[in-house]
Formats: sequence, C-alpha cells, structure tokens
Amino acid sequence: MSDLRALDLSELQTHRSEKWRAFPKEVLPLPVAEMDFPVAEPIRQTLREMIDHSDLGYLGSIPEMGAAFAGFAQRRWGWTVDPQQVRIAADVGVGVVEVLRVVTKPGDTILINSPVYPNFYTWCIETHLEHVDVPLTQSAEHVNGSHWILDWDGIEKAYASGIKAHLISNPHNPLGRVYTRDELSRLAELAKKHKVYLLSDEIHAPLTYAEQSFTPFLAVSETAREVGITITAASKGWNIAGLKCAIIVTENAHLFETLNAIAPATHYRASLLGAFATVSAFEKGEPWLDALMVQLDHNRKLVAELIAAKTPGIGYLIPHCSYLAWLDLSRFNLGEDPSAVLIEKAKVAFVPGLRFGPQSSQCVRLNFATSPQILEEAFNRLATVLR
Repeated sequence: MSDLRALDLSELQTHRSEKWRAFPKEVLPLPVAEMDFPVAEPIRQTLREMIDHSDLGYLGSIPEMGAAFAGFAQRRWGWTVDPQQVRIAADVGVGVVEVLRVVTKPGDTILINSPVYPNFYTWCIETHLEHVDVPLTQSAEHVNGSHWILDWDGIEKAYASGIKAHLISNPHNPLGRVYTRDELSRLAELAKKHKVYLLSDEIHAPLTYAEQSFTPFLAVSETAREVGITITAASKGWNIAGLKCAIIVTENAHLFETLNAIAPATHYRASLLGAFATVSAFEKGEPWLDALMVQLDHNRKLVAELIAAKTPGIGYLIPHCSYLAWLDLSRFNLGEDPSAVLIEKAKVAFVPGLRFGPQSSQCVRLNFATSPQILEEAFNRLATVLR
C-alpha cells in the first residue's frame, strides 16, 4: 500500500464541502465524488504562494494550461495535444453546456448511454435538448474486463434518426468501464457518417488502473479529431473540484474555430486559483497520483472482500477506473429507493441508482476514496440491514 493516507473521520467532519454537510453527523457519507485524502503538496504550495502574495484576482491569459495538459497527456497516454486548442471553463459541466450551446440548438436531440452520471440529464435540460437513451446492457460477454456492453444496434439507429450530439462518459461513471480504442473508433466513424458531434467527458481518465489502458477519444483517429470535443479537468484526479477549473480540448482547426463562438466569459468565470492549481497538478502531480492509485487499488479490492464477508448478496464488479463502486442491491427487496432505507437503518449514505437512469433503481453508487477503516465501518453497518 502507498504512504498516502486518508484523513481521519474527526477531521473530515470539520470539512465544509457538500459531502460533509449534506447528512447528519451520525451518517457516514459515501456518495459525493470527492476524496478524503490530503491534497498533493505541489498544489498546496501553489495555493499558499498565491494567497501569501494576495494574488487572488481574475483569471486572464494562461498559456501554461495548454502546455501543462499537453505534457501530462503525452506522458500518461501518449496523446499529442495541441496546446493552442486547450480552452478553459469553470468545470466540466459548464464546459459541456457551453459546447452544446454552440453545436446544437434548442429542440435538437442528444444521445446518452445510461446508467450514467446524473448531470448528463441536467445538462440536456439546461441546453433545452431532447435526449435519447440507449442504455448499456449486461451480458455474459466481457469487453475490456466488463460485462457492460454497448448496444450497437440501438446506437446506430439513434445516429441515423438525426441526433446532433452524443455525450459519453469516458472512462465511465458509475460503471468503472474503460472504452476500447475499437469502440471509440466505431463511434467516431458513425459520428462522421451522420454529422454528429461527439463530446467525451474524460474527467476520470487520470484514475485508470494499471490493468487497463485509457484511450483519449481525440487520440483514436483523424476521424475522431474531426467530430470530437473533449471536456476534462484535474478536479477528480487531484481532488480539487472546489477550485473551479476545467478544460475543453479540440484537435481540429474547423472545430476549434466553431468553438470560438463560446461566450468569452466562460474563460473568466473559472477560478484563478483553480487554473494555476490545475497547471501544478498536470506538471508536478503525477507522483502523488501514482501513490493515490496504489491506495485506491487496495480500496476497490477491499470493497469486494467486505461484500464477500459481510453482505454477500450485493452485486459488484471491481471497477477499472476511478473510486466509484456500482452496487446492485436488487436481491434485498428494499423498495423503490434502497439508498433511503440504508440512510435510515444503516446510517450510510450513497447516491441513489435511480439518478443514473430508470433501470438502475435497485443500485447505489459508493465512493471508496476514503480510509479502509471508514469502509469497514460502512459495511459493518450495512451488514445489520442487508441480511
């Protein structure tokens, strides 16, 4: 295991973030996708220097961002990024919404694949788009170590129906699924054929485990670069969501020019602290990230061990990315919202599965980016209810 240790519960309960204020103190909060680990020292050093020098103004020009992300992408994934085609937004959600406002118009249709991050639905509503859902399906067939597979017949029908955009979670939240190069290439070819923009939310990409290779959508092919727009951030990989900075990346001159229609204020609404913390993460944060992945690898396997020992009826596939466990509670007959029962009876909070799609009402999402002790306590509590 790494030397990186999560903060203890008493300190975490002093935190001001949503994760630690949303529930009564007696409830263990394991829903919100933020981590319980100390922030990487290079990021803290950047923030200290800026605060100590009262450097807290508006965000302006920051050529360091494109260079920092390009360096990280090359080292981590072998992806050659054009630093000049990296632009800034306040967070990934803002980035997606502002891109959609440029490449679609109200009433257009966008494709999503549930179960998926709940804000995908929110962003569709915000941009006045109709969404069509082609859910991932479970199969005995395994693709890239997962039994969650894409419904290609459904996807091709959706593309042919006249959708304007396809929003994917790459790697996938909440399933921990890493898409293959072949899958992404097939999506790119469909998108080009049907004149569809493909938006790839790659916020969880830095958190891919060693047994899988993450493929950035824009690194797949020239076709992918013609149709694709990546929106990502350092916020998940380095636990700095509250600092408010994300990036929008293109690798095509025409698409870059198209996105020049994004409101200029999109850049300035990001945080000065967040932007330079993000640069520090991409430039100097890999040793911390590597240590983090050792701890998260331990935790994802610990979840499987705790389920086997204490709550064997829970369905769980060890994820290949991030720190989110997708738990199937359908064997326990807990009613319409199992998460509500678990808050009431076990004093443990998860994200309700229904938020990820209507077919997921009997699932919950657990955040295991915490200490083994907190995970063990959570499953001790669950064992009193899930019998």
